Amino acid sequence: MNRRFISSVLLMFLLLMVPFTFGFKSFTGSAPYNNEQPNIIIIFMDDMGYGDLECYGGFPYHTPNINKLAVQGMRFTNFYAAQAVCSASRAALLTGCYPNRVGIHGALFPWSTIALNPDEETIAELLKAKGYSTGMVGKWHLGQKEPFFPLQQGFDEWLGLPYSNDMWPVNYDGKPITDTADRKSRYPPLPLMDGNKKIREIKTLNDQEELTGLYTERAKRFIKQNKAHPFFLYLAHSMPHVPIAASPAFKGKSGAGLFGDMIEEVDWSVGEIMHTLEEQGLTENTLVVFTSDNGPWLTFGNHAGNTAGLREGKGTAWEGGQRVPCIMRWPAVIPAGTICNNMASTIDLLPTIADICKTKQPVHKIDGVNILPLMQHKNGANPRNELVYYYDANNLKCIRAGQWKLVFQGHSQTYKKTVMGNDGWPGKYASDTVHLALYDLRTDPGETLDVKAQHPEVVEQLNAIADRYRKELGDDLTGIKGEGRRTAAVVSLN
Repeated sequence: MNRRFISSVLLMFLLLMVPFTFGFKSFTGSAPYNNEQPNIIIIFMDDMGYGDLECYGGFPYHTPNINKLAVQGMRFTNFYAAQAVCSASRAALLTGCYPNRVGIHGALFPWSTIALNPDEETIAELLKAKGYSTGMVGKWHLGQKEPFFPLQQGFDEWLGLPYSNDMWPVNYDGKPITDTADRKSRYPPLPLMDGNKKIREIKTLNDQEELTGLYTERAKRFIKQNKAHPFFLYLAHSMPHVPIAASPAFKGKSGAGLFGDMIEEVDWSVGEIMHTLEEQGLTENTLVVFTSDNGPWLTFGNHAGNTAGLREGKGTAWEGGQRVPCIMRWPAVIPAGTICNNMASTIDLLPTIADICKTKQPVHKIDGVNILPLMQHKNGANPRNELVYYYDANNLKCIRAGQWKLVFQGHSQTYKKTVMGNDGWPGKYASDTVHLALYDLRTDPGETLDVKAQHPEVVEQLNAIADRYRKELGDDLTGIKGEGRRTAAVVSLN
């Protein structure tokens, strides 16, 4: 038997046996609620696919530290990013809103004229008002200059990049771009920020190799410096977004190419965070959430991840674009070794954390729901039964209610009609015409079989629900503006 098979069997055994090892009380979710304010850590990956982790089927590399997180906590199988693209997804995570509600869509560029509005209340602002120390490490991507940086949105400190690590004047082979006709030549040098100040520039692929380690060490420092009082740490890794990179200590280690090396370094980072918590005596009452901003950027081929058979990937409203891995660990509350098959989303984290930490909820309307009952593994809990999938500027692409997903007529990016790239170079992009279709995600998570003819009553019900969202959030496909949308901040480029 090979190492991969033995590892997989052992992981499955642990996932099945841990609940019983920890006792029936833990398995049923009746662990006593800890009234002490917990620490909160959100580890947010960039472009990590549903099938990229070993405990979600990823191979042939190994992620033992993340596997351990799943064994000791809860693994979600129907967890969604709010939109399948960088800035929109991050705005949703931090505000508890669908991104179109707060005026953010797509991926912001260094020359974008909008940013997350300071009037929006973030998780960091709510927790800071409650006395928490708040730190961010990694990719921001919600405003490329002051006063739209993390320090102006509730964070006490920040080390990281203002936007994606591919927004630099460097070609896919790592060489500087001198041809002014190349669109990538428009990018300014990629700055590494500490607070509101640039401390250096990321100029080469060798520089990119340092990012995971730099982020990890800063995160560990923040935990150690704030161990005596409640803290919120938002660790937003730049990987697996291209250009992917791994430090010399991990290059060639996985035997699965550069992508596998990079994933194993990310797993090391998670292990370092968890070891630091244990070392500081903080593991029992720290909620750790590990998830991703959207699915894999499949056009990059062997430098992209996988969706475990879900349809399409990043940049689409198909399941591969928005359904992402999510693991939560909090021994004081979450039963070990549990799996949650209920629907949940990144927009649910803000109201859940606000309830857990006994902060006020935002003044403005949000879209998230409290998923603490799911985390406690309470029988019959189902706080979220609906989800809408928006993309482009404000197109309502799909809606899910329970097991059913209704896809509306329009167009979508597709990875199925083109050749993928290789070794860091992208493939071509293609577009596909999408027809009205109904999918039963319980039996067909790959969205392959349209069953609208068999279930016209479900189509009618989902259309009625969609109209409610259109009235609130708008829909460019039907020309509806939306009554509940708020504006983004305006960024002056002068």
